[in-house]
Amino acid sequence: MTTFTAVENISRRNVLKLFGAVGGGLALGASGLAWSPMAIAQGAIAQGDTAQGKQAQLNIFIAIGEDNKVYLTCHRSEMGQGIRTGVPQVLADELEAEWDQIVVVQGLADEQYGSQNTDGSRSIRKHYQKMRQMGATARSMLEQAAANQWQVSPTDVYAKAGKIHHKTNGKSLSFGELAIAASALTTPALDSVALKPASKFTHIGKSPTIVDMDDMLNGKAEYGFDVKVAGMVHASITRPPVLGSDVATLDDSAARKVAGVLDVIQIPISKGAPLFQPLGGVAVIATNSWSALQGRKALKITWTDSANSQYDSDTDLAALVKRVGESGTVIRQLGESVSDWSDDNSLSAVYTVPYLTHAMMEPPAAAASVTKDGCEIWASTQTPQSTQKNVAGVLGLKDEQVKVNVTLLGGGFGRKSKPDFSAEAAWLSQKIAKPVKLLWSREDEIQNGYYHAISAQHYQAKLDGNKAPTALLARTGFPSISSTFAEGVDMPSAGELDLGFSDMPFNLSQIQLESVKATAHSRIGWMRSVCNIQHGFGVGSFVDELAVNAGKPCISMWRELLGKPRHEKLENQVVKYGNYGETLEDFPIDIGRYLSVIDAVEKAMAKQPKIQANQGWGFAVHRSFVSYVAVATLVEMDGDKLTVLKSIAAIDAGTVVNPDRVHSQTEGAIIFGLSLAMMGEISYKDGKVEQSNFHNYPLLRIGQSPEIETIIVESDAKPAGVGEPSVPPVAPSLTNAIFAASGKRYRDLPLSKVLKI
Repeated sequence: MTTFTAVENISRRNVLKLFGAVGGGLALGASGLAWSPMAIAQGAIAQGDTAQGKQAQLNIFIAIGEDNKVYLTCHRSEMGQGIRTGVPQVLADELEAEWDQIVVVQGLADEQYGSQNTDGSRSIRKHYQKMRQMGATARSMLEQAAANQWQVSPTDVYAKAGKIHHKTNGKSLSFGELAIAASALTTPALDSVALKPASKFTHIGKSPTIVDMDDMLNGKAEYGFDVKVAGMVHASITRPPVLGSDVATLDDSAARKVAGVLDVIQIPISKGAPLFQPLGGVAVIATNSWSALQGRKALKITWTDSANSQYDSDTDLAALVKRVGESGTVIRQLGESVSDWSDDNSLSAVYTVPYLTHAMMEPPAAAASVTKDGCEIWASTQTPQSTQKNVAGVLGLKDEQVKVNVTLLGGGFGRKSKPDFSAEAAWLSQKIAKPVKLLWSREDEIQNGYYHAISAQHYQAKLDGNKAPTALLARTGFPSISSTFAEGVDMPSAGELDLGFSDMPFNLSQIQLESVKATAHSRIGWMRSVCNIQHGFGVGSFVDELAVNAGKPCISMWRELLGKPRHEKLENQVVKYGNYGETLEDFPIDIGRYLSVIDAVEKAMAKQPKIQANQGWGFAVHRSFVSYVAVATLVEMDGDKLTVLKSIAAIDAGTVVNPDRVHSQTEGAIIFGLSLAMMGEISYKDGKVEQSNFHNYPLLRIGQSPEIETIIVESDAKPAGVGEPSVPPVAPSLTNAIFAASGKRYRDLPLSKVLKI
């Protein structure tokens, strides 16, 4: 396949230097992306002279060289999901650029791009329309420039394959020949230019090789760990083992004797809510990373007690289980108010999920250089703008004094959207007046992260004479992510409850959903799929229990509970449903799409060989990040030994830009979900995380991984999320399969506590 000729890591403003701009220019506004027309005009490129000839920028995402190269800016972070390929695909399609003439430009932190937070499965979902408009408007300008040169109407020309063609005489001009003239034209409004029909797409819906593939394979790709800055020193930090504790005594004499160690610096702990501030601790500064690590090992530190020093996660979970068995705060009520029903006409169950951590392959890494003029950061960050703001806050600078270079990310899963590690590097650089490269170890990442919260859920269904559910009562409890940003928070936020709990679309006349209190004792943060992890497990498991109790297949129970195709209105919501930041008009809760992914998996299951003794299929379906995913899992049980044989997943993510990336993300989500369900657990004793590395926080290995089949359900709906939606149904499909194979029901994760994995 064709690959890109070059990949650059430059900001929108630095494109000025790349193109040798001399002033003037053309700029396009982009309503809704927070771009200031005046600021855009000041930063846009009209023309300039370089060794390669004159070049011009048509808008902040698209620039074209006289050599006919097309520079497309990706303003999102690449962490394996393929966004540095997806965004250019959308821009190039409406621009009518050829794939092999494209150069990808990595956008740095810049508010004019709008949000650059690469999380929430929204990179394409939130920017698809604007990227198409950007491409189409630039194309229109090139067409106008050609029409002017030929002295014909713009309706007599058209763009195709990197050229503007005359409709009747066969003449054509390359984009490079027209770029300078196009840049002198009046900018059309974004919504004034017609977009292509889907039938005319040339790049959208295709699967080109990802732009960074060659560099990844030959070792040239630059991740956070690879950054080198002239004159830099290396740092490694021992952070407080308990949230809120501080250094009581420090003996650094042995550390200072380690060859290569330059200094030992105590970092003060931050007061108040954790936010994205440095945790504090002791940093060892050295000429190389090995010396920094060895010096750190030689430190002798005692720590003060804190409010979390006696925290025990087992005790906390037991209390949380008790709490969800009692009345809570009602967040949605449909029909009459209920408390609990008697056991003789109901079915109930409680499900628990422990703390979890991200465990991405590349731990956090950042380099910082602070001078009298400002700070420059190089980081594997999902949120360059948040990094810019938080670093500026720590250093006492203005946002514009902090430049953030975005490297490739060796996985993120939400951890690298918290810029505490960049703030640490910047603080140290300012302290010692040298560039500092800070690398977190695996132990640091596991023991000092932002954790997915511990949780418990209670479900109870009222049953009729045929054991069919007629009403539902459910409660959920977990420490809130909001506790990371404000002290005293002890209830889940509405946005967290929206994630797979308050939006249960069951066709029942009586539904009561409640939340209960839970206090945070660690830094709580979003992780891939966020609260859908526990809610998908709870709901997906309980539906299977209802099906077994009624003597029906799980898929049949799902169809009964969902009812006929419709757009679910979520009536009687106490707090307005957030819908992942989308309107229900654009992204309705569509029961028909639920049923479509169920049908797709059912058909795929029907083609599978007949199961053997001690084998069983499990099923679950879930909507999250406005996508729909159904998962079926086949397992085999040999006593208490679990083997996962097969996973089938069907996803309806609306319009798909790159099918290969959707398949890949779905496969990765299955591996991620199985890892969490089978082995994922962070536990606390005396306020300290007990796990430290992959030996006691393992991930799924090749020998444990099942055969995976993924199905993309075709849809003309607007693009929806891809990276996260396939995770939630994995755990319940697994435990439901175990019940089908063994008759044993497991409601508490991880399974490694009770099974051989």
